[in-house]
Amino acid sequence: MVVSLSRRGEVEPFHAMDILAEANRLKAKGVPVVSMAVGQPSDPAPAGVRQAATNALKMGRIGYTDALGLSGLREAIAQHYADHYGLAVSPGRIAVTTGSSAAFNLAFLAMFDPGDRVAIAAPGYPAYRNIMAALGIGIVEIELHGDAYLHAEHLKAAHREKKLKGVLFASPANPTGAIIPADELSALVTTAEELGIAVISDEIYHRLAYAAPDTTALAYGQDVTVINSFSKYYCMTGWRIGWMVLPEALVRPVERIAQSLYISPPELSQIAAIEAFKATGELEAVKARYAWNRELLMTRLPELGFALAAPMDGAFYAFCDVTRHTNDSMAFARKMLAEAHVAATPGRDFDPLQGHRTMRFSYAGSHDEMVEAMMRLERWLK
Repeated sequence: MVVSLSRRGEVEPFHAMDILAEANRLKAKGVPVVSMAVGQPSDPAPAGVRQAATNALKMGRIGYTDALGLSGLREAIAQHYADHYGLAVSPGRIAVTTGSSAAFNLAFLAMFDPGDRVAIAAPGYPAYRNIMAALGIGIVEIELHGDAYLHAEHLKAAHREKKLKGVLFASPANPTGAIIPADELSALVTTAEELGIAVISDEIYHRLAYAAPDTTALAYGQDVTVINSFSKYYCMTGWRIGWMVLPEALVRPVERIAQSLYISPPELSQIAAIEAFKATGELEAVKARYAWNRELLMTRLPELGFALAAPMDGAFYAFCDVTRHTNDSMAFARKMLAEAHVAATPGRDFDPLQGHRTMRFSYAGSHDEMVEAMMRLERWLK
């Protein structure tokens, strides 16, 4: 038998998932691991979401929908933009997707050709880099060098060096939790527009900001593509449901690609997701616990020698400089898991050049887990 392997399969592993797999193997053996490796809310989806799914199951409503999603969900998302941001967004510009991962696939396929150059920040979410690499898109990683977020001057400098076709940024960001201030976000979008650079704004951690209101890039340009998801704030990771807000010119191209790649997002998840926007009370209680965890880690991690490498403005991550303990965060993460039974993500996931110096700790778990993790690390480091 001959097995054909393409070079597209040679992308870097997602190390957070490898650490999670090892943590799960230890848990299966009865080892009490505290996982701070992945951005997985420990709470279930809101009660109304689960009840809607139960009702839909009883009715047997599990089938195909339009490739761009149920009209009821698209209308609910449009209403969310009116309620939360004060923006009028047509439901016709919204595409419901099989998680935000599918949204990134669709955006990259619809917007860029192999060889096009797209800028992302380093540190940044590794799936951006890995998906674009698999598609043959040129990746321009802009090292932030101590800056908290990507800004207009970064973009100008990268574009001068060699023309960019697109830029992708997140606010709040993964892994840093940093938020782009509204005036800087406006300048970034405006600069991209002036330079002819297409903008993709990853907003999946919106509603998880602790010091400032959410600002969507849509407020500064109608040609921005926004990607969001029900996974994080709405506690619906495994439901695999996300959305895009698209410029009018991209709606039909995205629809055509989605028809062949995904047929449609899962109907059961779509029906349930409509109810997520009605669960703000439950979800704000979950966010309050994240804020409690954040306060704990902002104090304890630096005390333990994990200096904060970025402001913890949003999301549920602490991004730390670990050079007081190691210059090999990958080996350190494995050793920490094996000996202290605390899982965290090595920085190599987020920055191939400087990631050996950093680690990301997720504080999406319970407060008791966060307290226990800090105690274990203190004992282990001594």
